[in-house]
Amino acid sequence: MEISKELTDAINEQINFEMYSGYVYLSMATWFEEQNLDGMAHWMKIQAKEEYEHAMRFWKHITDRGGKVTLKAIKAPKTEWESAYEAWDDAYNHELTVSKLIFDIGEIADKEGDRAAGSMLQWFYDEQIEEEEQTMKVRDLLKIIGDSTNALFMLDGRLRRRGT
Repeated sequence: MEISKELTDAINEQINFEMYSGYVYLSMATWFEEQNLDGMAHWMKIQAKEEYEHAMRFWKHITDRGGKVTLKAIKAPKTEWESAYEAWDDAYNHELTVSKLIFDIGEIADKEGDRAAGSMLQWFYDEQIEEEEQTMKVRDLLKIIGDSTNALFMLDGRLRRRGT
Protein backbone atom coordinates (compact mmCIF):
# COMPACT_ATOMS: atom_id res chain seq x y z
CA MET A 1 0.00 0.00 0.00
CA GLU A 2 1.41 3.36 -0.99
CA ILE A 3 1.76 5.97 1.69
CA SER A 4 -0.83 8.78 1.67
CA LYS A 5 0.03 12.36 0.86
CA GLU A 6 -1.07 13.53 4.32
CA LEU A 7 1.17 11.01 6.06
CA THR A 8 4.05 11.73 3.65
CA ASP A 9 3.77 15.45 4.40
CA ALA A 10 3.75 14.84 8.16
CA ILE A 11 6.76 12.55 7.99
CA ASN A 12 8.61 15.03 5.77
CA GLU A 13 8.06 17.64 8.47
CA GLN A 14 9.41 15.16 11.01
CA ILE A 15 12.50 14.52 8.89
CA ASN A 16 13.14 18.25 8.99
CA PHE A 17 12.59 18.35 12.75
CA GLU A 18 14.94 15.40 13.31
CA MET A 19 17.64 17.21 11.32
CA TYR A 20 16.94 20.35 13.36
CA SER A 21 17.25 18.23 16.50
CA GLY A 22 20.73 17.24 15.37
CA TYR A 23 21.58 20.93 15.05
CA VAL A 24 20.18 21.58 18.53
CA TYR A 25 22.43 18.91 20.02
CA LEU A 26 25.48 20.04 18.03
CA SER A 27 24.90 23.57 19.26
CA MET A 28 24.72 22.28 22.83
CA ALA A 29 27.91 20.26 22.24
CA THR A 30 29.65 23.44 21.07
CA TRP A 31 28.50 25.35 24.14
CA PHE A 32 29.56 22.54 26.49
CA GLU A 33 33.01 22.44 24.86
CA GLU A 34 33.31 26.20 25.43
CA GLN A 35 32.54 25.52 29.12
CA ASN A 36 35.21 22.74 29.25
CA LEU A 37 32.49 20.16 29.91
CA ASP A 38 33.83 17.67 27.39
CA GLY A 39 31.79 14.75 28.70
CA MET A 40 28.53 16.63 28.15
CA ALA A 41 29.78 17.75 24.74
CA HIS A 42 30.57 14.11 23.88
CA TRP A 43 27.07 13.02 24.94
CA MET A 44 25.49 15.72 22.79
CA LYS A 45 27.58 14.84 19.72
CA ILE A 46 26.41 11.24 19.93
CA GLN A 47 22.85 12.47 20.34
CA ALA A 48 23.21 14.60 17.21
CA LYS A 49 24.25 11.50 15.23
CA GLU A 50 21.23 9.62 16.55
CA GLU A 51 18.91 12.38 15.36
CA TYR A 52 20.33 12.04 11.85
CA GLU A 53 19.72 8.28 12.04
CA HIS A 54 16.14 8.95 13.10
CA ALA A 55 15.64 11.22 10.09
CA MET A 56 16.96 8.45 7.85
CA ARG A 57 14.50 5.93 9.35
CA PHE A 58 11.65 8.24 8.42
CA TRP A 59 13.23 8.84 5.00
CA LYS A 60 13.38 5.09 4.34
CA HIS A 61 9.77 4.61 5.36
CA ILE A 62 8.60 7.20 2.84
CA THR A 63 10.74 5.95 -0.03
CA ASP A 64 10.01 2.27 0.64
CA ARG A 65 6.32 3.04 0.28
CA GLY A 66 6.45 5.04 -2.94
CA GLY A 67 6.39 8.48 -1.35
CA LYS A 68 8.59 11.45 -2.06
CA VAL A 69 10.97 12.92 0.48
CA THR A 70 10.99 16.72 0.37
CA LEU A 71 13.83 18.43 2.20
CA LYS A 72 13.35 21.88 3.64
CA ALA A 73 15.58 24.48 5.24
CA ILE A 74 16.72 23.73 8.77
CA LYS A 75 16.32 26.62 11.18
CA ALA A 76 19.23 27.75 13.30
CA PRO A 77 19.26 26.48 16.88
CA LYS A 78 19.81 28.38 20.12
CA THR A 79 23.53 28.82 20.83
CA GLU A 80 23.83 30.12 24.40
CA TRP A 81 22.73 28.87 27.80
CA GLU A 82 23.13 30.33 31.28
CA SER A 83 24.08 26.98 32.80
CA ALA A 84 24.46 23.27 32.17
CA TYR A 85 21.11 22.84 33.91
CA GLU A 86 19.41 25.21 31.45
CA ALA A 87 20.88 23.35 28.46
CA TRP A 88 19.75 19.96 29.79
CA ASP A 89 16.32 21.37 30.62
CA ASP A 90 16.10 22.57 27.03
CA ALA A 91 17.17 19.11 25.83
CA TYR A 92 14.46 17.46 27.92
CA ASN A 93 11.79 19.87 26.70
CA HIS A 94 12.98 19.38 23.14
CA GLU A 95 12.49 15.63 23.51
CA LEU A 96 8.96 16.22 24.82
CA THR A 97 8.27 18.19 21.63
CA VAL A 98 9.71 15.40 19.48
CA SER A 99 7.47 12.89 21.23
CA LYS A 100 4.38 15.01 20.61
CA LEU A 101 5.21 15.40 16.92
CA ILE A 102 5.70 11.65 16.53
CA PHE A 103 2.42 10.97 18.36
CA ASP A 104 0.73 13.40 15.95
CA ILE A 105 2.02 11.32 13.03
CA GLY A 106 0.64 8.27 14.79
CA GLU A 107 -2.78 9.91 14.94
CA ILE A 108 -2.74 10.34 11.17
CA ALA A 109 -1.61 6.74 10.65
CA ASP A 110 -4.34 5.49 13.00
CA LYS A 111 -6.99 7.59 11.25
CA GLU A 112 -5.92 6.13 7.90
CA GLY A 113 -5.62 2.59 9.22
CA ASP A 114 -1.99 2.56 8.06
CA ARG A 115 -0.57 -0.42 9.96
CA ALA A 116 2.82 -0.19 8.24
CA ALA A 117 3.32 3.33 9.56
CA GLY A 118 2.04 2.22 12.96
CA SER A 119 4.64 -0.53 13.07
CA MET A 120 7.43 1.87 12.11
CA LEU A 121 6.25 4.42 14.66
CA GLN A 122 6.27 1.88 17.50
CA TRP A 123 10.09 1.94 17.37
CA PHE A 124 9.99 5.72 17.75
CA TYR A 125 7.50 5.57 20.64
CA ASP A 126 9.88 3.27 22.50
CA GLU A 127 12.89 5.39 21.55
CA GLN A 128 11.25 8.56 22.84
CA ILE A 129 10.67 7.02 26.27
CA GLU A 130 14.44 6.46 26.43
CA GLU A 131 15.28 9.92 25.08
CA GLU A 132 13.02 11.68 27.57
CA GLU A 133 14.29 9.57 30.47
CA GLN A 134 17.97 10.21 29.70
CA THR A 135 17.67 13.97 29.37
CA MET A 136 15.33 14.24 32.38
CA LYS A 137 17.73 12.23 34.55
CA VAL A 138 20.73 14.45 33.76
CA ARG A 139 18.63 17.60 34.20
CA ASP A 140 17.39 16.36 37.57
CA LEU A 141 20.92 15.44 38.69
CA LEU A 142 22.09 18.94 37.77
CA LYS A 143 19.30 20.38 39.90
CA ILE A 144 20.48 18.29 42.86
CA ILE A 145 24.12 19.23 42.20
CA GLY A 146 23.34 22.94 42.30
CA ASP A 147 26.55 24.97 42.63
CA SER A 148 28.87 22.04 43.39
CA THR A 149 31.69 22.24 40.86
CA ASN A 150 33.10 18.89 42.01
CA ALA A 151 29.77 17.13 41.44
CA LEU A 152 29.40 18.83 38.05
CA PHE A 153 32.79 17.50 36.93
CA MET A 154 31.95 14.03 38.26
CA LEU A 155 28.74 14.01 36.22
CA ASP A 156 30.63 15.33 33.20
CA GLY A 157 33.09 12.44 33.51
CA ARG A 158 30.23 9.96 33.73
CA LEU A 159 28.62 11.36 30.55
CA ARG A 160 31.93 11.02 28.73
CA ARG A 161 31.49 7.23 28.93
CA ARG A 162 28.47 7.19 26.62
CA GLY A 163 29.23 4.80 23.77
CA THR A 164 29.15 5.84 20.15
